[in-house]
Amino acid sequence: MSEAIEILDATVVLGGVEVLKDFSLILREGEHVCILGPNGSGKSTLARLVAGEVYPVYRERPPVRLFGLERWNLFELRNRLGVVSDGLQSAHSTSDSALDVVLSGFYGSVGLPLRAEPTAGMRAKALEAAARMKADRLLDRRASTLSSGEMRRILVARALAHDPDMLLLDEPYSSLDIAAKAVFAASVRSLAESGHAIVLVTHDLSEIGPEFERVVLVKDGRVLADGPKRALLTSEAMSELYGARVLVERYGESGRESYRASAE
Repeated sequence: MSEAIEILDATVVLGGVEVLKDFSLILREGEHVCILGPNGSGKSTLARLVAGEVYPVYRERPPVRLFGLERWNLFELRNRLGVVSDGLQSAHSTSDSALDVVLSGFYGSVGLPLRAEPTAGMRAKALEAAARMKADRLLDRRASTLSSGEMRRILVARALAHDPDMLLLDEPYSSLDIAAKAVFAASVRSLAESGHAIVLVTHDLSEIGPEFERVVLVKDGRVLADGPKRALLTSEAMSELYGARVLVERYGESGRESYRASAE
């Protein structure tokens, strides 16, 4: 598999604080990877770095390469990489219709730009993407009236409208109730099975579905460990990651294992 995301010694400073420190990571096309770390570890800043929302400290060799390119057009990038984040959800909690939210993905905007006239082809792709997320019945509603789970599915449909190779999901389960989490997890699994590479950013190892085999542990702005899920999701590794005594339980059939953790 070729490299989709290459980060080499990237440092990101926000508010005078080094949030990412000489951070290095390679994610390959077609693989499903979980970025796991406690709150404040820098993992969401990593997602924002990949999405082009924050920038690394300048170096002669650019620290970030996406799909082999050191410089990229953000409009073209959306055809390769779709991003869904909690911040994106907050920005789209407006009076716009859910359909307009999905269509806004073609423009990279929050809501449809003034005088935008989506084509019939755009509308057809938006409807198809919403149907894939079982969100087509929501399209006529205002975004501000949707539940967190419903809005999360609309935002994934927004990212899917371009049919990207890879989806980057930053804390997608935050604020979802038990039922909404189950629905969303099933959608993520279906997307992975259909050929989309999934990068999941989370602080909760119980959200790591069976489709994820590789886990990257992030702590204090650096990669603490990177490897197979079974090797890293252990009580010892989680205790080091979270700085507390953590007990990890593995359950489920072989190859479809799930995990849960509790602090002692």
